[in-house]
Amino acid sequence: MNYEVSEKGGETRLVALRETGDGIYEISIDGRTVHVDAVRSGPTVYSVIEDGRQFEAMVDEKGAHGFDVLVAGRIFHLESLDERTRLLAQSAAPVLTGPQTITAEMPGKVVKVVAQAGESVSEGQGVVLVEAMKMENEITSPIAGVVTEIAVSEGQTVEAGTLLFTVSPP
Repeated sequence: MNYEVSEKGGETRLVALRETGDGIYEISIDGRTVHVDAVRSGPTVYSVIEDGRQFEAMVDEKGAHGFDVLVAGRIFHLESLDERTRLLAQSAAPVLTGPQTITAEMPGKVVKVVAQAGESVSEGQGVVLVEAMKMENEITSPIAGVVTEIAVSEGQTVEAGTLLFTVSPP
């Protein structure tokens, strides 16, 4: 199965994932192929071994064809796309305009508010730091602009979908 993978604020890559049997998966990214051993260790948690290194991955389904994967404090969104759908999506890639509201992707606790309302931020700049599953995740601005609202405070517990902040173009 082919997936389009993106990290929030990062570039999108094509990934081929193939199960070869007994929990062994072959993953090809940018011409590099690795084999991983993955075993479900909880309802949404997988224990993964790759090249002798073990780590956990939390998987959160997002609709019929997508899911988010939290690995080592980084969240990756995977969307299964056939070649035709991928090409159509590329040609119709949205341009972010207007105010952008940023919400929590999973439950967690706000560790730090890095930027304040009224502050100018660049695309990809950290605004809020959220701890989820004992890993800190920097939530960044999707556009260059001005933070118009910080909707959370340090120490606050948030659920998936909770508004974190709003940023507007300059």
